[in-house]
Amino acid sequence: MTRIVGALALLAVTLSSTACSDRAGGEQDRAAAPAAVPVGVATVAQKTVPLQVTAVGNVQAYTTVGVTAQIAGQIVQVHFSEGQDVKRGALLFTIDPQPMEAAVRQTEANVARDVAQLRQAEAALAQRRAEVTQALANVERDLAQMENARVQEQRYRALVQQELIAREQYDQVRTNFAALQATVQAARAAVENARAAARAAEATVENARAAIKANEAMVDVARLQLGYTTIRAPMAGRTGSLLVQAGNVVKANEDGPLVVIAQVHPVYVSFSVPEQHLGDIKTYRAVGGLKVEAVIDGGQRTAVGALTFVNNTVDPNTGTIQLKATFPNTDDALWPGQFVDVALTLTTETAVVVPTQAVQAGQQGSFVFVVKPDLTVESRRVKTGRRFPRELVIEEGLRPGERVVTDGQLRLVPGARVDIKAQTSP
Repeated sequence: MTRIVGALALLAVTLSSTACSDRAGGEQDRAAAPAAVPVGVATVAQKTVPLQVTAVGNVQAYTTVGVTAQIAGQIVQVHFSEGQDVKRGALLFTIDPQPMEAAVRQTEANVARDVAQLRQAEAALAQRRAEVTQALANVERDLAQMENARVQEQRYRALVQQELIAREQYDQVRTNFAALQATVQAARAAVENARAAARAAEATVENARAAIKANEAMVDVARLQLGYTTIRAPMAGRTGSLLVQAGNVVKANEDGPLVVIAQVHPVYVSFSVPEQHLGDIKTYRAVGGLKVEAVIDGGQRTAVGALTFVNNTVDPNTGTIQLKATFPNTDDALWPGQFVDVALTLTTETAVVVPTQAVQAGQQGSFVFVVKPDLTVESRRVKTGRRFPRELVIEEGLRPGERVVTDGQLRLVPGARVDIKAQTSP
């Protein structure tokens, strides 16, 4: 009986020891297995991506105009604020108009005086022409009388030669004929005098008309200069710093611009690319217009424009060629003088892409963590291609549909288990 009790006690101790050993072993196994690392992943995608040439560009105003004074005078009023957008023809400055208003009145008075003188000259000319007409009529009358006297003188001469009339009668007829000849000569001289007076009157009229034209031209000049006292915007755009304040006296086209207006709708972005891209640019541009994107606000915004200019010469010092793109800039995202990252799209092609943050840099090059079906990861080397703001082209190393880690890589090692917290597609 005593041996049975002892055996039972020994069995109980043995079972208890075994149970404790099993529990301890299980806890050690659980402690040895590492916890899954929480990560974010993205699916490798095959997409149509642009073939681009990138560069750093500089924003330039589409057109810049310096507004200058075209007449000397004192600026009495400025009609805009610095940095204000103005329309074409908007009033910018007023120069004291009083001197030019006086000049206009003076020249208009000169024209009125000349018009009055012209009317007097025309009246005198009409009188001289009437005198010419009267003198010609007198000549015609005197010629007729002289012709009658000549006929009578011939008849009386024959009669006196035949002694049919007294010599005194013939002498009287001959004297009358001679007097009429003198009268005709005087009448003809009067015609010439009247014609000379008429020509002088015509010259006076022409001089008066010329004076009117000259003074009318002076009126036009004075009015033009009066118009110059209001300075207007030659184009629509944005004003810069005000370079001359009200009260200053300016000279015509001598003191530099009063303000500079820049047209910013649209704007240019000027950039240069290596000359080896010139052939591709010419080829693709011949097919159709080329899109240009400008990245601004640290990559948060992208403005879209079009390539509008390729310089005709490669810079031999840098081996680059200058290009310009035109952007509508309706939202004022681009500012003249600003530097932006530029991407010129030549064409599009199909490529494998992943989010930029999925690719890590190692001693042997770029690599990614690929999530396998059993939720463990492997480190895989990849060959990268073009980089976009949020995506990277993978030329070798990945297949569409695979999953890569995009967040949490610093806690991973090859073979580690992962717990997927977020999954996105590029």
